[in-house]
Amino acid sequence: MEYIVTALAIFTGIVGIIGSIIPGLPGIHLSWVGMLLLYFWGGNFVADNPMSPTFLLVWLGIVLAISVIDYFIPGYFTKLSGGSKYASRGAMAGLIIGIIFTPIGMIIGSFLGALLSEMYYANKKMTEALKPAFGAFLGFIAGTGLKTIVACVMLIYIIMYI
Repeated sequence: MEYIVTALAIFTGIVGIIGSIIPGLPGIHLSWVGMLLLYFWGGNFVADNPMSPTFLLVWLGIVLAISVIDYFIPGYFTKLSGGSKYASRGAMAGLIIGIIFTPIGMIIGSFLGALLSEMYYANKKMTEALKPAFGAFLGFIAGTGLKTIVACVMLIYIIMYI
């Protein structure tokens, strides 16, 4: 049974990395579940194994924080690249609407949301609105990178605690 749980924990860690890159799949949450599986059913109660409930709770906090931050990064990058509050809100709305058409829909949604909001509400021309829209795209990429790094670190911990 221990081998099955160990294999399942590694599998969830790998799928967690893939899910961090491909929108719509559970990413870092699934990686955390892999750590949880290994803690409870992977023979983890051996004295030399340093994984503790505090360790799991800290990682749960990290996973939840990254999940929330991931939704705000495109709007922040939009504002950072010169976009108005309308572009930030448009990037967020486009990202949420784009969830329906994952994975490409989220990328295009945040870009188009920022672009169209900036053009319509801030009365900017297409050439002026492209910079904030590109900022929204970079924000999406930054959020994806952050999730991928966290998922990879959790897979490393899963492998270390086998």
